Amino acid sequence: EYMADQEQYQAADAPLELGEDKAVQAWHLTKQFDDVPAVDDLTFTVPMGSIFGFIGPSGCGKTTTIRLLIGYYRPTSGNVWVLGSEPSDFDRNIKSQIGYMPQDFVLYPHLTIQQNLRFASSIYGQGSSSQRVQDKLLHLFDLYEHRQKRVTQISGGMRRRLALAATLLHNPTLLFLDEPTAGIDPVLRENLWDYFRTLRRQGSTLFVTTQYVGEAAYCDLVAVMRAGKLLMVDTPEGLRRRALKGEVLDVQLNHRIDSQTEHQLAGLKGILSLRRIHATAYEVITEDASIAIPILMRWFEAQQIGVQSIDETQLPFDDVFVKLMEESRAENG
Repeated sequence: EYMADQEQYQAADAPLELGEDKAVQAWHLTKQFDDVPAVDDLTFTVPMGSIFGFIGPSGCGKTTTIRLLIGYYRPTSGNVWVLGSEPSDFDRNIKSQIGYMPQDFVLYPHLTIQQNLRFASSIYGQGSSSQRVQDKLLHLFDLYEHRQKRVTQISGGMRRRLALAATLLHNPTLLFLDEPTAGIDPVLRENLWDYFRTLRRQGSTLFVTTQYVGEAAYCDLVAVMRAGKLLMVDTPEGLRRRALKGEVLDVQLNHRIDSQTEHQLAGLKGILSLRRIHATAYEVITEDASIAIPILMRWFEAQQIGVQSIDETQLPFDDVFVKLMEESRAENG
């Protein structure tokens, strides 16, 4: 469903009809600074109630895109709609539904953690429940014991957590999070993504930029950026298939086979490539793992070759993105 929507929208000659199922729509979105494009001809949709990962190297246009979506920048050309409205037409109601965590820290360094949250809460006009919400977020982000510390006294990772807590105070339904896990240790990063998935289950939509390509696995859809251009939008598994041109099997045999048998194995129906990892282990790229596994098992049995295991395996997303970037460079120079 996600991918059909993306493909239809990207192929359209004009913007598709706005709907309540779409949190964000960008159509040929371009932003230039001094005639140099920072983002160039982006077209994508963010389905309501999804986690949309916006991934790419530093300087590829991720932050510029978010600033276009929230109305901080006006596009040089193209269109964008957020919750059904253009950012320049946001009213108070739409603004109250949006949370934005910028990449740079924008809270007050000489206030304490708790004072910063109280200040942010007052801006959102929260009532008597504000302190309870603040305490909940302080506990969630492991800041409660540090709440009386001034921001000048805390680490960069704690500042990121404080900024995220301030973004969530008013319970927004659409979150734009620019590098929310930068500088945070792996354990807390995992906890934050658990919380992001909880927000999604509760109906929120999250637009998350990151340089940690492994975080693509946590997203429903992933947009891959390079040098201001959108290379593709796909599901995490779709990205793996694009990078490998198929699915990966790890084949462990009981004994070594000769080169002629290897050649026969590589020629089986549905096998795209074969690579020996070590004496009795092979990486097999196949069109469809569920079809290939029984074919392989029958063939090994007919050849009287003992099989220790055949398992579908997942290429790490770091490797997936390296392959995708290499292909993009090869295609576009």
